[in-house]
Amino acid sequence: MLLVLCVDLDDDLGRKTGIPTPVIGDEDVTEAAVALATADPEDSDVNVLFQGVNVHDELAAEGEAVEVAAVTGVDGPEVKANRAVGQEVDRVLAELSTGEEVSAVVITDGAQDESVLPVIRSRMPIDGMRRVVVRQAQDLESLYYTIKQVLADPETRGTILIPLGVLLLIYPLVVVANLFDVAGAAVLGILSGAVGLYSLFRGLGLEETVDGAAETVRTVLYTGRVTLVTYVVALALIVVGGVQGIETVDVVRGVQGGSLATGTGLAAFVHGFVQWLGVAGVTSSLGQITDEYLAGRFRWRYLNAPFYVASIAVVLFAVSGFFLPDAPGVTALGLSELAMALAAGTLIGVLSTLAFAVAESQLPSTEPV
Repeated sequence: MLLVLCVDLDDDLGRKTGIPTPVIGDEDVTEAAVALATADPEDSDVNVLFQGVNVHDELAAEGEAVEVAAVTGVDGPEVKANRAVGQEVDRVLAELSTGEEVSAVVITDGAQDESVLPVIRSRMPIDGMRRVVVRQAQDLESLYYTIKQVLADPETRGTILIPLGVLLLIYPLVVVANLFDVAGAAVLGILSGAVGLYSLFRGLGLEETVDGAAETVRTVLYTGRVTLVTYVVALALIVVGGVQGIETVDVVRGVQGGSLATGTGLAAFVHGFVQWLGVAGVTSSLGQITDEYLAGRFRWRYLNAPFYVASIAVVLFAVSGFFLPDAPGVTALGLSELAMALAAGTLIGVLSTLAFAVAESQLPSTEPV
């Protein structure tokens, strides 16, 4: 048996007429074509349906065992649409179960619908394929629908039209710049830089990352999360700590007469920076703990975070101070003092872990609603 299969990948038939798919049989397909033509006379899938009926009638007149059916996908990603078409093809084949081998003649209205051919071929042989274009203006209509599809696709529109628009603006902007005695080369440099940054942005696929970050910030603002404030404070503390670390390096360099070994310089920077970094870590962790408590997801072990941060800060501060000479703003430590600091840092981490483990086993934690 030969199956004339009309493919509507973006489900114009179902969306515009409400007719359930797949549609099987020449009469039902004809009624579906009339309904779609009534709902949207400009839809090219109308031609696909009528062409399918026409091919069916021609083959039936020649004595061929033939049936016609219309299958649709979904208005969404191509993979999802192809899967939907495959499911409908399976339903058509199940209803046509006559014991005969079924092959297909596929009718489409463009290259986009033809992307589903491998899906159909995996289910039955394809004897032929026909693309339907309005006869009186084939080249013009193909170009028209190609441009229309490009303009309707937000991703393609942004990728092609934005750089093209910037390029077309170069000449008029240079003319305007010359009127105001602004160097045209500066305008060209700015515009070429903008196009280059946009190309890198699109090429690296950063739009999803930026959109996700913007959505996260919006959610944090609207839900009143404490972490927004604590993260900003922590960032400010880190900046201040970086400045303090650089100043400590300058102080130690001055004490040593202007020369500074790499290891000593690193120790000086850490010594001046780690105090502020520790405060930033404690601040951000307290904000996160507060949000977890307000959201009903609090666990006692979460309280370990600020103690761990403090423990690490104590250890780094002591180790860096051990390698530094006496200088203004530097806490130089001896061997015994270093040992005490390391022991204190270890005890802070161990005792907090044990204390909150006991608390979690004895006291209730808030459960998410």
